Amino acid sequence: MQFSDFLDLFQGITTLIASQPHIIAARLGLMLLGMVLVYLGKKGVLEPLLMIPMGLGMAAVNAGVLFLDPTTAGHIVNGSAALADPALQQKAVEMAAAGKAHGTLFMSPLVEKTDSLMYILQVDFLQPIYTFMFSNGLIACLMFMGIGVLLDVGFVLARPFLSMFLALCAELGTVVTFPIAVAMGLTYKEAASIAMVGGADGPMVLFTSLTLAKHMFVPITVVAYLYLGLTYGGYPYLIRALIPAKLRGLKMPPKKTVKVTADEKLAFAVVGCIVLCLLFPSAAPLFLCLFLGVAVREAGLKYFIAVIDGPILYGATMFLGLTLGVLCEASTILDPKVLLLLVLGIVSLLLSGVGGIIGGYLAYYFSGRKINPVIGIAAVSCVPSTAKVAQKEVSNVRPDAIILPEALGANICGVITTAILTGIYVTLIPLMK
Repeated sequence: MQFSDFLDLFQGITTLIASQPHIIAARLGLMLLGMVLVYLGKKGVLEPLLMIPMGLGMAAVNAGVLFLDPTTAGHIVNGSAALADPALQQKAVEMAAAGKAHGTLFMSPLVEKTDSLMYILQVDFLQPIYTFMFSNGLIACLMFMGIGVLLDVGFVLARPFLSMFLALCAELGTVVTFPIAVAMGLTYKEAASIAMVGGADGPMVLFTSLTLAKHMFVPITVVAYLYLGLTYGGYPYLIRALIPAKLRGLKMPPKKTVKVTADEKLAFAVVGCIVLCLLFPSAAPLFLCLFLGVAVREAGLKYFIAVIDGPILYGATMFLGLTLGVLCEASTILDPKVLLLLVLGIVSLLLSGVGGIIGGYLAYYFSGRKINPVIGIAAVSCVPSTAKVAQKEVSNVRPDAIILPEALGANICGVITTAILTGIYVTLIPLMK
């Protein structure tokens, strides 16, 4: 693999390097300005309800610039004028074909005429929801924003290395299932989509399948959400099978409490969002929504928290289930690939659980036998289910053994690593022949 091919994985950096000097300065300057706006909003110098989302969005959109396909290049030359002017459209296509056209996945303002919009807005009552929330991955982003509001990243920052190590180990299913699925006859895009079930994060599976294998996103997403409900029932047996009772009841020595301030958590959200958008622009919408939720939580914007944690999160969840149910028609469910997806989904989740436990064992040995290996299962990012499962299994053996803080750190870090794997898949897979 040549260095230029390697850089294709990090298109945000590639587009930054390839830009003219004034564009590089402008992008970096706007990223910095976005960080300043978030800071000033948090401090109350500027209006937080406006400045925090605006600042984080400004930083993310300038970090998450990537090369667009020639067929979409018309959206990024003089906005809507490109659609009206054939000469500009042709210029856009030529720029994209030469690798010079840049764009983002956040918004293409005014690219659709109102008659086109009304044409796709059919009378079927769920059609508008599908058109505006599923066809573009918005549903996954809304749910991820809700998840962000619920996450306390302080658990990660209190023990970052342990959390990160366990989270990486728990991606075993997400990684290993891909070649297995390809060997069983799925395309690369289908294989990547079903492999994401091992991340145990529904919005991520939804986003990946909508991006890579839209024709299979209904059965893949249904499989994912069915199996995520089994983590409560299946993972306890996996823990008992692989970890003896003596180790499950290991009481870890008390540690000094690490206090992480709201400002530190907010800084983590801003920096993490920018870095991940810069590395993986294809998943930038997910990163922005996740860290926007975290930023809203840590900035104490109670009105936004109430909306995101209530109507947005639960409304998105309701329409997700409803729309998936409506789309589960016989012709879809009877596809021969569905049985294969059922098998691969459970394999992916099983391998991720095993990978997490292996990570727990490694942490146990490297810590001088002080870390309870059950914590590893919590790194499978089904928040907060797997963390609760881990604590319950420990409590069943020894009620006074508390591992929940460490488990939640691994759990929350698992969400981030799964989002990173999503970014890698949606970036790399289209480049593979």
